[in-house]
Amino acid sequence: MYTENKYAISTLGPSTVKSPLGLSSVKGDKVFNFIEEEERVLENISLDEVNRQITGKEAPPSYEKAGPREKIYFRPTYTTAAIVTCGGLCPGINNVIRSIVLRLHYLYGVKKVLGVPYGFEGLNPAHGHELIDLTTDKVKDIQEFGGTILGSSRGAQDVSVMVDTIEQNGIDILFCIGGDGTLKGADAIGEEIERRDLRVCVIGVPKTIDNDINLIDKSFGFETAFDIASPIIRNAHNESLGVYNGISIVKLMGRDSGFIAASAALAMQVVNFVLIPEMNFKLEGENGFLSSLKKRLDSRHHAVVVVAEGAGQNLFTNAKKIKDASGNVQHQDIGLYLKQKIDEYFKSIDYKFTIKYIDPSYIIRSAPANPIDSIFCSRLANYAVHGAMAGKTRFVVGMVNNHFVYIPICEVVRERKKVDLEGELWFAVIESTGQPTFME
Repeated sequence: MYTENKYAISTLGPSTVKSPLGLSSVKGDKVFNFIEEEERVLENISLDEVNRQITGKEAPPSYEKAGPREKIYFRPTYTTAAIVTCGGLCPGINNVIRSIVLRLHYLYGVKKVLGVPYGFEGLNPAHGHELIDLTTDKVKDIQEFGGTILGSSRGAQDVSVMVDTIEQNGIDILFCIGGDGTLKGADAIGEEIERRDLRVCVIGVPKTIDNDINLIDKSFGFETAFDIASPIIRNAHNESLGVYNGISIVKLMGRDSGFIAASAALAMQVVNFVLIPEMNFKLEGENGFLSSLKKRLDSRHHAVVVVAEGAGQNLFTNAKKIKDASGNVQHQDIGLYLKQKIDEYFKSIDYKFTIKYIDPSYIIRSAPANPIDSIFCSRLANYAVHGAMAGKTRFVVGMVNNHFVYIPICEVVRERKKVDLEGELWFAVIESTGQPTFME
């Protein structure tokens, strides 16, 4: 049944090496048990959906449960691992790097872990970046700082050249920490490795502050992002209260998905409008945003607007689409555009107001992880290491339905996760803000 599951994980071959972890395979002995290969986690935990599939004699889609195996593939003493971080900064990257190094060294006895500097550029000798020895001493305190000690970059490199570098340096395991573009690159590397019939694992650890990685519950850095955004929103609220008809606009991250904006608004419930990429809205008209904002000011004389960076792109009808080095469309600045249009609108009707604009994006993304994210990063790293040592490859480690699982990279990158406008999260935002369901 499971071999036909679309979420089946590729392996390098049979695992024949006894794990050095000293765990148990007996229930009830008060020692954590090794995970059996047959253990799965359901994709959809709705009873109605499970019953429908069982009635139709289908196997409910499920994921391979993450965790340590009793038999592993690699012999730790002869194993070399490498870590690469790509894309934009995000709280928690250093936590993941540190945990991978420490777990490989202290749990499995892997002595050689390399750091790939400046993203995938570090796997292309033409850029002149030397690989770094990641010793336990080198990573012991890095979790206290934001950013990444390895550096990062955007943009694709020649896959064949990168695999040449992996092969020449005797790398057996490559951990790729990054978002959608990084994971696609990791899968391309894995495909080339497979084509060459090399015994090298490629593992993805999902990193995106926007929380837009498909299928998984959340990505690391996300909770820190709206945690840091919360006091900024509180202060924006104070600014709006300090003057008659005060308006504060806070622009947060969220290129294609509005999870940070929505969650930050719920965490600090003083927000009156949340604008996200998933929703269409107009500025003008009886039901437009500007009219709704005026009604708010007429009744309460202050307003806080939280806008995701990718919101309202439909308003820029004549803008040229330009892509960055990662292939992402560079969005127009909706925050400054809103500020301009609000200013023009209220001046045109001779309406007294004061407006403040705040963009804390780079402060947030370069911050260290908060305690919740720190724990999450450590656990992601642990499960990534366990899967790698068992010879599993081309998978992403993530949490689904509160369980850590392994998911094929190709399934994760099929699409971006979005806020469901008919879902409970967005309904909670509408309840909290009191904003109109539609502003069109």
